[in-house]
Amino acid sequence: MNRSDPPLLALHEVTRRYKAPRESLLTRASHIDALRGVSLALHAGRSLGVVGESGSGKSTLARIAMALEPPSAGRVEFMGRDLNALPERELRAARRDFQMVFQDPYGSLDPRMTVARIVAEPLRQDSAGQRARAVSEALEAVGLRASDAAKYPHEFSGGQRQRIAIARALITRPRLIVADEPVSALDVSVQAQVLNLLIELQQRYGVTYLLISHDLAVVDHVCDEVVVMQHGRIVERGETAAIFRAPRHACTRALIAAHEGEPVAASATVTAPSDDPEELR
Repeated sequence: MNRSDPPLLALHEVTRRYKAPRESLLTRASHIDALRGVSLALHAGRSLGVVGESGSGKSTLARIAMALEPPSAGRVEFMGRDLNALPERELRAARRDFQMVFQDPYGSLDPRMTVARIVAEPLRQDSAGQRARAVSEALEAVGLRASDAAKYPHEFSGGQRQRIAIARALITRPRLIVADEPVSALDVSVQAQVLNLLIELQQRYGVTYLLISHDLAVVDHVCDEVVVMQHGRIVERGETAAIFRAPRHACTRALIAAHEGEPVAASATVTAPSDDPEELR
């Protein structure tokens, strides 16, 4: 990876605004900014972790990066193209190059569908023979058997279900996989296996990861770089090892202290969004 190369994924001053529910018919309409001027760049072959406390905007960022919803302002570029400016047909074609792994391995798999149908979902335009071969290859790539294609989700453990979800994301050989809390619903004993699988797949296929997590250990294990979010903004960014070794922002320090089981100063958890460019690095 050459840092002078254009990024695979780039967010430019992205804001996402939602209408807030009115307290009564007499109150004025208000809004909530889930993201506030977020910019980031992710280069091919790298892994970027996004961490932050609950409500910081992490999952909103993931949905917008996947073009599952549009930004209220700013733009999202994938391979140099503004995703939200693409016609629907072109966006569907572009989605083969970016896929998503969701948090819940139980809710993200349709219990009425066989594993073969689930994993082949992104290949709707391919022939039946092509889909069958691709499903077998994807299942074996994630450590399952080709014969598992005939089974249903309820026949698998949580860790195996998440492997099925990863196989579904991998089947198009995407350039980018966005993983939103991919191991948080799994037993601790299984989490490391799934994370090691993600690393192995990156080494084998060169896939790029945008990984959303509340767990700093997960990001430390998988990601080269990390951004820390608070109140819809990025408050710190850099190489993972450097950020976790010497955090500069109060939010980052609070997250690390909470992860290590240390007391967290109240001021660190309620810090207002910063406009200081030094803190926003």
